[in-house]
Amino acid sequence: MHEPSTPTLSVLTRGECLTLLATVPIGRVVFTENALPAVRPVNFILNGDEIVIRTGEGGKLLAALHHSVVAFEVDEVDQFARTGWSVTAIGHAREVVDPAELALLRKLPLATWAPLQYDHLVCITAELVSGRRLEHMLPAQKLA
Repeated sequence: MHEPSTPTLSVLTRGECLTLLATVPIGRVVFTENALPAVRPVNFILNGDEIVIRTGEGGKLLAALHHSVVAFEVDEVDQFARTGWSVTAIGHAREVVDPAELALLRKLPLATWAPLQYDHLVCITAELVSGRRLEHMLPAQKLA
């Protein structure tokens, strides 16, 4: 019979965070809208250390137009096993307007799930990155 597992919470390195960030298609962008915090789920793709999202008119685009500092969060949780990880990136958002850069980024496999037309590309530079992972480790087998 196994003893109950012991949970461990580990802090992830920047490299581990960026690797995990690239494994999920949906994240949450946190920005300021009308002087209040706002959170929106978005499709994204990681391009180097930049998070690339498509957006329409509105708060996310306005934040990018003003080169605002935003947060971006992704996670994966197994509620039954009580394990998971979370990664947060903080950095400046900017709308991509350079035609050459737009042409390159539009070739990335970034598709929006929303039924609306999102023509603007926003890049968030992952300047500060942090993450944690919660795992359950089984104790070492006792020798009889």
